[in-house]
Amino acid sequence: MNSSYTGGCACGAIRYDIPSEPIFQNHCQCLDCQHKSGTGHGSYLSFPRGGAKQTGSATLWDMVGDSGNVKTRAFCPTCGSPVYMTYAAMPDVITVHAASLDDPGRFRPQAVTYGVRGHAWDVLDPELVKFEKMPPGK
Repeated sequence: MNSSYTGGCACGAIRYDIPSEPIFQNHCQCLDCQHKSGTGHGSYLSFPRGGAKQTGSATLWDMVGDSGNVKTRAFCPTCGSPVYMTYAAMPDVITVHAASLDDPGRFRPQAVTYGVRGHAWDVLDPELVKFEKMPPGK
């Protein structure tokens, strides 16, 4: 059995294969994630970037997050699906959208970040630790 995390966009034009285990899995309630998703949060798995492979070309969009740091969102130019993010402040990390996984059931959220931006109608697992912003070291 292949233990890599694989996935891609809705139309299949972009594919990824990440051989390592996630270093952090979270729901993020920052304003950017709300705008990007059209809902109250985004759900993500972050990995060491080394060894990650991608086929297909993504459209990239740089923006400044709530942290004040630049993050680059990558999405499919054909179907528009968000696929991954990279960060100027953490060049050795790649973050994929949980729903972009071939097996989204592998997503195991550990925390909620930017809970200070959360809405009462966006109900997440109350057992998860909730950080007002990003936890130290993430």
